[in-house]
Amino acid sequence: MAVEKAIASSSLVEVVDRILDKGVVVDAWVRVSLVGIELLAIEARVVVAGVETFLKYAEAVGLLPEAA
Repeated sequence: MAVEKAIASSSLVEVVDRILDKGVVVDAWVRVSLVGIELLAIEARVVVAGVETFLKYAEAVGLLPEAA
């Protein structure tokens, strides 16, 4: 009896399309301190999305100016 392994493969185009359709947010915060003295603080928020997706969610959270 042979064992078959099913692998769901996705092409790079499908992955990029899904990311642009749904969007990805990477939120990072790094703080380096020595003996209680903060030496370095980095805060970054990276958003990768298609224009349509960004506009839909930006309007919902109030990032876009009001239309006249």
